This record gives sequence, structure tokens and C-alpha cells, in this order.
Amino acid sequence: MKPDTAPQALLDAIDAATMLREVQAWSAVNTGTANIEGLEKMAGVLADAFSILPGDIELVEPATVTAISAEGREYEKPHGKHMVLRVRPEAERRFVLTGHMDTVFPVDHPFQEVKWLDDETLNGPGTADMKGGLNVILHSLRTFETIEGSSRVGYDVMINSDEETGSLASRSLIEELARGKYAALTYEPSALPDGTLAHARGGTGNYSITITGRSAHAGRNPQDGRNAIVAASDLVLKIKALEAEDITVNPAKIEGGAANNVVPDLAILRFNIRPKSTDAMNRFDGDLDAILKTVEAEHEVGIHRHGGVTRPPKPVDDKAQRLFDLVKACGAELGQQIAWKSTGGVCDGNNIAATGVPVVDTMGVRGGAIHSPDEFMIVPSLRERAALSALVLTRLSTGEHL
Repeated sequence: MKPDTAPQALLDAIDAATMLREVQAWSAVNTGTANIEGLEKMAGVLADAFSILPGDIELVEPATVTAISAEGREYEKPHGKHMVLRVRPEAERRFVLTGHMDTVFPVDHPFQEVKWLDDETLNGPGTADMKGGLNVILHSLRTFETIEGSSRVGYDVMINSDEETGSLASRSLIEELARGKYAALTYEPSALPDGTLAHARGGTGNYSITITGRSAHAGRNPQDGRNAIVAASDLVLKIKALEAEDITVNPAKIEGGAANNVVPDLAILRFNIRPKSTDAMNRFDGDLDAILKTVEAEHEVGIHRHGGVTRPPKPVDDKAQRLFDLVKACGAELGQQIAWKSTGGVCDGNNIAATGVPVVDTMGVRGGAIHSPDEFMIVPSLRERAALSALVLTRLSTGEHL
């Protein structure tokens, strides 16, 4: 098809009924991040679905990820495999499209069924976040492959199993696939139900600080103890004082302690930071190291730090803005009004942007109430967003320059 007739032709080529059936079937598979069996099943379903596209599919083993238990011990957390499709790796201009198969709803969560809220709105786990988005990837690429000139470019598709918990088991894979790409599209649901895209994003980091003190009798010889809970409380106040206009700090949980008459010898502080800039992220990291040394010395305790920034801030530079502008222009050709807004939320788009590749990371369906049993997908947006992505890829493949 010729570029000037592409918009309507793209819409006409997309089978909305098939898309809906697939999303309903995919949503019925529980893929909570810890449900390894469900993720394995879903990875197989996706591999079969995406096999209609040219290229090679691989199920990639997750990277090793550790966490800190309530007892202060480091342990390995299991994760599901990630699906990767590589198409025309020899092409000079290549793209990366990413999404995730996991949801926030564990296998024993009551929210497992799909139901209609009205004629255009489907409620169900992962319908918006992001099995609808995965389906948009599939059908946009199916349509894109029919367009003259598509064979001149290549692309990778990465669908990970752990985005909802920070992509720690897939971060290196995301960065590997993103490097050197001309542009990236990620299929989180729109920032608002009207289709508004997320623009600049802040970053995020999660930390677990294990504090080891010395137990003693709280009545007989408290002076011989080293109270880990007190040290953790002091640490909370000190890190909270690092908050500024460009960073927030959220102490979320202190674990530890025993009977009331025992000086506690163990505490674990868990907290989250949200830096709005790379400078804020780096500044906090240095300040935290200094604070930990101070608390360790003042309270005569041992301190072990685990974790850090998992998603760096995502500013929008000139090249990325040109990609946003292209998405908006393609939307206008399809009769879709595209706007954007900055957000404090994070996703794999943060990690892609950190490699220097321009990315728009809310190319998925219109919907809302994600991470809750009220999650919904606006069904007509399946076809809308598939056509939008196909047109964006077409323009990028036939002369558009970022």
C-alpha cells in the first residue's frame, strides 16, 4: 500500500474481533509475577502467537535476583522466562518494542475473571496492564509486515516476566536489546483513559537496610545492648531529611525486634526513593553512604545495604520529543487526538531511555484503574492503537528521521 493511503488501509486491515478474543484468553491466564507456572504457560502462548511474524523466538532465562528476608538473610527470588523475537537483525535501521506478561495479581487473588462493564469496556486482570498492550504489539506488527518497505528495517520484541516488580530479572536484557536501536515503543496503557501518553518520568529505587545490633536484657543490663530498632529509627529521620524538590523518600517498613524485655539486635528498614533527575539520584546515593557510616558509628551497629535505583529518571530530549511529535501526527492521520503529560510513575521506558534511545512508553490500550480489581480496557482502543503503532513504524521506515 502507498504511504498516502496507509491510515484507512491500516485500520481496515486490523481484525478487532480476533484481538478481543485473544485478550480475553490471555487475561484468563494468571501471571502474577511470582506465579512461575502461570508465566511459563503465558510465555508459551505468546511464543505461539508471535510465531506468525518472521524472525526467531527465544525464551530467555531470567537474571539472578536477590532480596532480603524478614530475618535479614539474602535469598534468591525465582522469576519466569522472558520472550524475545528478533526480526531482520541484519537491517541497518532497527526498532525495539517492549511489554510485560506479568500482572500484580497473584494466583490466589480473588480478581481472576473477565466481565463486561458496558458495550465498550472490559474489566479483567491485565486487560489494560498489559495483555491488551501485548496484543497491540502483535497486531500492529502483523499489519506492518504487509506494508511495502517494511522488509528494509528490523525489530526486536521483548516481553518480560517481572516488570511489575521492577524488571530486576530483565533489566540487562532490556538494555542489551535497546542499545543501538533507532527508536523504541513500549506498550504500557495510556496515562489517561482518553489516550494521553506519559511524557517525562521520574525514577525509582528500592532499598533494604539490615541493621545488626546486640541483644541484652531490657531491665538488667540494657547498656550492654545495641538497639537495632533505635538505629533504624534514627536512619529513617536522617534519610527523610534528604528530601528536596527533586526527590522524595518514603520509609515504608521497619521489621525486627522480639519480646518487650529484650534489646532488639536486628532491624530491617525498607524504603523507596523517587528522584526526578539523574543529579538527584546520584546525590542521594552518595548522601546515603555517608549517613549509613554515621549511624553505624553512632549506634555501634553493623549495617548492610541492599538494593538501589532500579529505574533512572526519564527526561525527554529533542530526539525523544520528535518521536512524540511523530506519534501525535500519526494519530491525527487516524483521527486520534494524542496528548501527553509528565508522570511520577515508572516503567521499562525509563531503562530504555537510559541507553540513549528515544522511546514512547504508553503505546498500549486506553484503560484505567490498573493494579486494582477495577482495572478496565476500552475495547475499541485495541484496533486504534494497533493502527497507530503500525503507522508510526511505517513512517519511521520510509524516511522519517528523529
